[in-house]
Amino acid sequence: MENGISMGYKLKITIVIIFLFLPTIIFAGSRKEITISAAISLKSAFEEIGRLYESKSGIKCVFNFGASGDLLKQIAGGAPVDVFASAAQKDMDEAYNQGLMVTATRADFAANSVVLIAPISTKTSLRSFIDLNNIEIKKIAVGNPKTVPAGRYAEEVINSYKLFPMIKDKLVYTENVRQVLDYVAMGEVDAGIVYATDAAIRSKEVVIIAEAPENTHKQVIYPIAIVKDSKNNVAARGFISILMSEEGRKILQKYGFKFIK
Repeated sequence: MENGISMGYKLKITIVIIFLFLPTIIFAGSRKEITISAAISLKSAFEEIGRLYESKSGIKCVFNFGASGDLLKQIAGGAPVDVFASAAQKDMDEAYNQGLMVTATRADFAANSVVLIAPISTKTSLRSFIDLNNIEIKKIAVGNPKTVPAGRYAEEVINSYKLFPMIKDKLVYTENVRQVLDYVAMGEVDAGIVYATDAAIRSKEVVIIAEAPENTHKQVIYPIAIVKDSKNNVAARGFISILMSEEGRKILQKYGFKFIK
C-alpha cells in the first residue's frame, strides 16, 4: 500500500517535471541564432540592434559584414544566411533576379550620404571634389565599384564632375568602405570617398571635406530581405520587425543614418 502510494506520487512528479521542462527541451533542439549578412557600413548600428533583438527574443544575431557584392556572392554560393541587408538597391535587385530572396519580405529601412574625407592632420588645399585634381593630391581611396556600393557611388560622383580621366591614376581601390576609412585615418592616402556614417565613427582621425550633392549620384538606400533558404524564417522576420520599429530607427539615427524621403 505504502509502496503503491509512493510509486504513484513519483509518477506524478515525473510527469510534472517533464511538462514544465518540455518547452525548454523543444527550444533546445531548435536554432537559437540567426545569421545576418550586412553591408559593413551598417556594422555599429546592426550590432546594437542585434543586442536589442536578443534581449527581447533570446535569439542571438550572428553577423557577417562585408561589401554587399561579396555578401551576395556568398549567398548565391549556398552560405547559410537568414537575412541580407545591402548598401544599394542594385545588389538586392540581383539577389531577387537570382531567386535568392523571399519576395514579400523586402523593405527599405535607411539612407545615407556620400562624403569626401581627408586625414584630420591634412595640410593640403582640398576643399571640394573638384580639388581631387590638384597636383598635391597623390592618392584617393575608393571602394572597388565591382563589389562595393560605396565605390559605385564614388564613381558616379567622380564622373559627374568629369574627373575620372584626370585622377584615374590616383585611385586606390579597396575591398570595402571601411578599408577606405582606415587608409584615410592612417594617412596612407590624401583623400577618400565614404558614407557620412563611416566618417562620423572616426571623427577624431578624419575630417569631412565636402558632401556630394544628391544629383551627383544615385540615392543611397539600404534594403533588407529574408534569404529564401533561411531555416529560421520566423526569427528572421522578428529581426526585420525590430529594425523597422521605433527603437530600431532610433539606433539607426544615433549612428547617423537618415530615413527615406
